[in-house]
Amino acid sequence: MASGSKKVIYAALFGNLMIFITKLGASIYTGSSAMLSEAIHSFVDTGNQGLLLYGLKRAKKPADEMHPFGYGMELYFWSFVVAIVIFAIGSGISFYEGFSKIMNPHPVKDPFVNYIVLSGAILFEGWAWSVAFKEFRKTKGQRSYINAVRHSKDPTIFTVLFEDTAAMLGLIVALVGIYLSVELDMPVLDACVSIIIGVILAATAILLAYETKGLLIGEGAGEETVKNLRKIISSDKSVKNVNELLTMHMGPEEILLNVSIDFDEEMSSSDVELAVSNMELLIKSKHPKVKRIFIEAQSFKQHLKDKIKKK
Repeated sequence: MASGSKKVIYAALFGNLMIFITKLGASIYTGSSAMLSEAIHSFVDTGNQGLLLYGLKRAKKPADEMHPFGYGMELYFWSFVVAIVIFAIGSGISFYEGFSKIMNPHPVKDPFVNYIVLSGAILFEGWAWSVAFKEFRKTKGQRSYINAVRHSKDPTIFTVLFEDTAAMLGLIVALVGIYLSVELDMPVLDACVSIIIGVILAATAILLAYETKGLLIGEGAGEETVKNLRKIISSDKSVKNVNELLTMHMGPEEILLNVSIDFDEEMSSSDVELAVSNMELLIKSKHPKVKRIFIEAQSFKQHLKDKIKKK
């Protein structure tokens, strides 16, 4: 998944950087507010890809004394920062630029430059979007696209997909808006497009913040994974009852598993130790993402008493 994530990010980074340079030149030459907002949009997206790459690098740091479970969740933090950047910079400046031009509208100069640049940007952005979409399809399985986003533990792919979708929408809106502002001789429409782009960016940022927030505060493994883990543990003849099974993603490729098990009372301590060791080996062979396993031997009655005390 990590290699797939990097592939998506590098594709988006290259595409957005080239598009930003082109859009910026066109906005300076033509004086289009919509084109400037689009240039800002591409610049923000380029910076965001850099943040995601930094997050991937930080997430690979090995565990240490201060962070015994590693740095995997740094990726979730930087993905959340991306959402804030889109909202604060991308959306904020687009709104500012749009409202400024509404107060002081001026016609777009040489609109054909904008048409050429925006058409080319749609092609570049479409390519980057297709790369992200193909990687996302590999991870979604049988789920719907909405459920796949909600259950995804790798924020890099759906973050880039959201960004590229917003970029495509922004480009289409900019192209239509500039055309109408020229044909109808209404410069104010160019400013309105800038505000619409700001709305698109704000909506994208809110969706990203909502999805990454769940990962940042700690999400459990998927329902199928939890069900399978419980089945593996329950199938062991030494297990009388699985009292509690808790999971949490410490990163896209790392799951923490805590289990409370009621073992057969006739088992000796050495037998329990052997059963635990075999169980850990089996779980890790079936689920490589489960990196850390903590198994607690506890009677079911005592487990219930402890739960009542906590309440």
